[in-house]
Amino acid sequence: MNKLHVLWTTGEKEVAMKVIFPYLVNAKANGWWDEINLIIWGPSALLAVEDTDVQQQLQDVLDSCITVEACQACADAYKVTDVFISLGITVRYMGSPFTNYLQSNDQVVTF
Repeated sequence: MNKLHVLWTTGEKEVAMKVIFPYLVNAKANGWWDEINLIIWGPSALLAVEDTDVQQQLQDVLDSCITVEACQACADAYKVTDVFISLGITVRYMGSPFTNYLQSNDQVVTF
């Protein structure tokens, strides 16, 4: 299986809006990957809930049937866990799952 995990850590809006989200949506629409998973970790968690433009693009990602996960430790630290859950984003501690992604044959890219 051809699976991609995108680790989104940056709190920079332009990177999310001009690189990450367009790539994810186009990759899914064009079948470049069998499965795509976006991981929200670190400062991106705060950007994802504070900026309405980013929220709309994140909703487009979710609507594209791309899996979205958020690091629970980060979400708790930024006090955004409930917002993620309400958006349908899986919130869990990511240390072990992310290590498994890295040790598998899956592809991982970080922004």
